[in-house]
Amino acid sequence: MSTLFDTVLADLNERHRDEVMAAFAALEHGREPVPEAHLLALRDATVRRDLQRLLYRMGRTLVRVGSTHWTSGFRDDVAAQLAAEGATAQSRIDRAVLVLVLVHSVAIPRSQGLIGGDSWTSGHPTSVDELTRYTQLPRGEIRPALQRLRAAGLVQIAPARGRTTTTDGPAYLPGPALHRLTKPARERLEHELILAAAPDSPLAAAIRARRPAPAPSTTVERNDDT
Repeated sequence: MSTLFDTVLADLNERHRDEVMAAFAALEHGREPVPEAHLLALRDATVRRDLQRLLYRMGRTLVRVGSTHWTSGFRDDVAAQLAAEGATAQSRIDRAVLVLVLVHSVAIPRSQGLIGGDSWTSGHPTSVDELTRYTQLPRGEIRPALQRLRAAGLVQIAPARGRTTTTDGPAYLPGPALHRLTKPARERLEHELILAAAPDSPLAAAIRARRPAPAPSTTVERNDDT
């Protein structure tokens, strides 16, 4: 690891090297996106390029969150390779519960025009009762899955103030780790969620219309003489 850092940062002066390393640590280990005003390596385009070079060598990339914050995530090509290899830290049950939270707190409200943009910020939390109502997963497995997802930063408990739902227990929203998705990855996930949550909505129709038509299948004629 030290050799990789030395290779990327060898040409930088001491100050810029320290700035890149400080930003790298904040992005990779921070739970929430980092305001660019807090770090020179985020607000200065030249130093930010050096930070991007370091992240790139590690299979990572800068991800802008909104207009003033940054985090880091896997490069799209690396994420595709990991997915093809079946590498995931979440179990099947955890992934199913995460999808339910995203569908009910983001995809459905977005298809109804209640939230806009392409971020995971939502004011429509999902209660455990709602998750249980729309899944065939055993009820006893949902709460442990939510706890694991919360520990991973993939979901978070919604604050009681400002909730749009009335429930006595905790309600859940997408977590800060989802900000680490690159824009193409975020768009693909959002489109799949909308198609699953509201397949007959105008937004779903627009998504299908923008997708390239599937390549025509080719059939090989059978020659019985061979």
